[in-house]
Amino acid sequence: VQLQASGGGLVQAGGSLRLSCAASGRTVSRYAMGWFRQAPGKEREFVAAISSYGGTAFHADSVKGRFTISRDNTKNTVYLRMNSLEPEDTAMYYCAADAMVIRLRDGVSVASWGQGTLVTVSS
Repeated sequence: VQLQASGGGLVQAGGSLRLSCAASGRTVSRYAMGWFRQAPGKEREFVAAISSYGGTAFHADSVKGRFTISRDNTKNTVYLRMNSLEPEDTAMYYCAADAMVIRLRDGVSVASWGQGTLVTVSS
């Protein structure tokens, strides 16, 4: 599956953004999808993941209550709604796909990566 992320940009602290990841290829709806991020000088970290039909979602503790992952299988797109953004959220955000949502959550397996979209939060 091929992934194309978009929606990043510059926003002030407290603001909101919505990232999108468009997927293409056969049987996209069978894949769990997720978001990871990598800040300058830091390792890539898990942000959120959602199961193939959207029934199960996980969010990292650092974003719980502020970020929400969702998907629309009719559009082959997964979203990450980000509210109450903080400067610490500044990072390159990557979408990812795998057969199992818990493998995304635990970071043990990612079948496909998209290119990143940069989110910059100013204080």
